[in-house]
Amino acid sequence: MNLLDPETQAASFREAVRARVRDRGYRIELRAFLSSTDKASRTYAEYTRSRCEEAGLGFRLETPPPEGVEQAIHRANRDPGVHGIFVYYPVFGDDRDAALKDLVAPFKDVEGLCAHWMDRLYANQRFDDAHKRRKCLLPCTPLAVLKLLEASEAHSETGLPFAGQVVTVFNRSAVVGRPLAHMLANDGAVVHSFDLDGGRTLAPGNAEGRAISRAEALRHSSVVVTAVPSREFPLVRAQEIRPGAVCVNVSSVRNFDDDAMERAGLYVPRVGPMTVAMCLRNALRLYEDHHLPAEERHARG
Repeated sequence: MNLLDPETQAASFREAVRARVRDRGYRIELRAFLSSTDKASRTYAEYTRSRCEEAGLGFRLETPPPEGVEQAIHRANRDPGVHGIFVYYPVFGDDRDAALKDLVAPFKDVEGLCAHWMDRLYANQRFDDAHKRRKCLLPCTPLAVLKLLEASEAHSETGLPFAGQVVTVFNRSAVVGRPLAHMLANDGAVVHSFDLDGGRTLAPGNAEGRAISRAEALRHSSVVVTAVPSREFPLVRAQEIRPGAVCVNVSSVRNFDDDAMERAGLYVPRVGPMTVAMCLRNALRLYEDHHLPAEERHARG
């Protein structure tokens, strides 16, 4: 099996953030909110803390009850000493979580999930200002997948990065699957996007096309990304995928059968370390674009 360890890739991004923060003397302070009592969520939050501190970013974790998260976000939005905000989802596990995402101020939203950034993503708007000096933020987990794919043969160095690629994505959530599908289509791929209601094709330019079956989508896909957080998901099997396909398992639950991992040309078992690295990268970008003193911003050009 050709295995790609995301920790190796993530380390280089974390080091780049650490070096810039150190060399520029930045003091970036992040606030994180965890309301879940799930042990895995707590472990992930502590991992995030350690990586932030390793990169020279301040990180404070607060644990309000779900009903207190909204007020905690408002306080962090108003606090000039807070430069970035994390919210560990799910909080309520229903539509209220979507409302919480949109409460985070765009210039503090290191996860890139609020409507300001998502609207620009779906419009394929690459810059957030008329002078094209500030790039739009992208959501961390989908961006992590793209950065890992850049290390594979699915990525092109000329033209659009994923032109000519056919990608199947299992998951159409607002946090992972839907933005990932649009990011890939924006970069030239034909994407087959699946949720419980079935699959639909998203062409380059984000034109939604016909319905498609799982069997047909997988048969033609050079890249398969799964992000289904359920053990009830039918595992992707070797006979379903093309030999040599790039397979990325985003979910904390394994979505690929053992034989599929062997058939894959490249298998990525998890993306968590890269997701955190992209959060650090986003935090640095937001700080430089929105929180630097004016004279330092002008010096950057």
